[in-house]
Amino acid sequence: MKDRFIILIADKNPHVRKFLQRELVSEGYGVRQAVNGKDVLEQIYCQESIDLLVLDPDLPDANELFLFKKLHDRIPALPVIIHAHLEYADMKERANATAFVEKNGNSIERLKQVVSDILKCHKKRLENASDKLSDF
Repeated sequence: MKDRFIILIADKNPHVRKFLQRELVSEGYGVRQAVNGKDVLEQIYCQESIDLLVLDPDLPDANELFLFKKLHDRIPALPVIIHAHLEYADMKERANATAFVEKNGNSIERLKQVVSDILKCHKKRLENASDKLSDF
């Protein structure tokens, strides 16, 4: 089992990416950044495993639903938090995302709580899968 979870932050705004990275690293997570849809897919396909994606779907060069389809094709169980303005709230259902956190001036504490809750569940699933494999 890995020592810490790896989170990919995808947002077109470099200030938001840096802020989220700083906040999540302070919680003990490993964090990577993606600047556009192509970068998200490259990191999902080419890098070490990612445990959670925090995504603002308003990325340059990205069709949101196509991006989600590619993500689900590659890693169906990847938890995705949509972190965006309220106009994207319906995207959670359309894209089969795990959660939606509204992006506003004080959303960081809510985002950190949602990240923690999702990764606790993710860890339990990984432990259960590992236990089942060790039975063989």
